[in-house]
Amino acid sequence: MTDIRVGDRVGYLLGPQGAYSDVRVMPAEVLIPLPDGVSDRTASTLIMKGMTAQYLFRQVYPLKGGETILYHAAAGGVGLIACQWARALGVTMIGTVSSDEKAEIAKANGCAHTIVTSREDIVERVMEITDGKKVPVVFDSVGKSTLDASLSCLQVRGTLVSNGTTSGPVEIDSRTLAAKGSLWVTRPAMVHYATPRSHMLDMAKEVFDMVLAGKITSEPKQSFALADAAEAHRALESRKTSGATVLVP
Repeated sequence: MTDIRVGDRVGYLLGPQGAYSDVRVMPAEVLIPLPDGVSDRTASTLIMKGMTAQYLFRQVYPLKGGETILYHAAAGGVGLIACQWARALGVTMIGTVSSDEKAEIAKANGCAHTIVTSREDIVERVMEITDGKKVPVVFDSVGKSTLDASLSCLQVRGTLVSNGTTSGPVEIDSRTLAAKGSLWVTRPAMVHYATPRSHMLDMAKEVFDMVLAGKITSEPKQSFALADAAEAHRALESRKTSGATVLVP
């Protein structure tokens, strides 16, 4: 390992657990050099969240531009980066959010259409927005509670990218996939897209290049002291946050 030197600013991906700490000893192979022009605070929101958006949009289901997609939790940490990335690619994003306030935040970051799930039906709104054509791909990090709607919003031979299960695990009867249009389902994991290390560094470069080009802006929306980590978790669980949350030692 020759690209990491004493004093370098670095982040890490796929490392061992233990982020809630002041000082860490990490294997060099998980480290990602941070470029000049990307602050520590920005990098803290990009290493996992930005690279998640990268592998979802550029690898799992490569978007070329011109598509209309459905993306759940559009005002979350990954979601706000995804909104901006979709806009940069020329993709029309339909994003689900839990409140009108979060809808405005998602729109400000490039989400073309929002669905406020507390008062709007996801399938009805997607049908309305797409003139009944539905979408070729749904990115669903919510899981159990949105599964049926996600499948119902897909075109024939469409793809469900199940990239999270915050509301519970996803269980799918294969007969449902046939009945709804010979659908495809994938459950991607970062480790299978960010290894070997050379691939991880290429992913990070694309994320940082988007930031340096001004196409993505990413700063923490909430900050908590490390000692208040429990309070941060309560805020996340109650859905009171938007965008990225950071703990500051």
